[in-house]
Amino acid sequence: MDFRSSTCKIDHMTTLRWIITMVMVMIRTGESMRLDLESGTTKCISDDIKLNYLTVGTYSVVNPNEALHLPASHKIFVTVASPKGHTQHQAENVESGKFVFTAVEDGDYTTCFIAPVFKPPAKFAVDFEWKSGVEAKDWATIAKRGQINMLEVEVRKLLDVTESIHDEMFLLREREREMQELNRSTNWRMAGLSLFSLLVTFLVAGFQLWHLKSFLERKKLL
Repeated sequence: MDFRSSTCKIDHMTTLRWIITMVMVMIRTGESMRLDLESGTTKCISDDIKLNYLTVGTYSVVNPNEALHLPASHKIFVTVASPKGHTQHQAENVESGKFVFTAVEDGDYTTCFIAPVFKPPAKFAVDFEWKSGVEAKDWATIAKRGQINMLEVEVRKLLDVTESIHDEMFLLREREREMQELNRSTNWRMAGLSLFSLLVTFLVAGFQLWHLKSFLERKKLL
């Protein structure tokens, strides 16, 4: 009896973790990439972040020679701006860094990496990882701070994922409603334009008939 109970618990935990893994893959918002830069150039990355979502970004210049320090030509300037242009993070002449903030605006946040002018020009790469929403939370620290086991952590993950899915569905419904209103407005405008074009056509045709009649009357053909 105890063996069956233990087996049942293990199966439930395995199933729960599988469900969480599949859902996390479906809504995963983390982005890990490597950017190639050259002195005097700028590269920007944008991410659509929802209001009140936590976002975490880490970046570091790739060292071409691990045995040596990074050369002066491999320093970068980094800025993160909100959709309305407010600066969320700014770093100057750095090799690596991290930014953490909660989105106060809904829309595209832009991270720009600037390689200052250097003579002779140098080429290098920057590793960048950007996570938002559920992916941005440090679950290991949450588990240690709250003194909870892994099963409870997985349950919390599942709850956060469920809430994220709910928010996404609500946002999709709002966008669908906006699109429907835009389509209705466009249809009314097109109908009005069609009626106006038809009216103008009739007026022009009437004017042409009147002009033709007047011409024929002057020529005494009618």
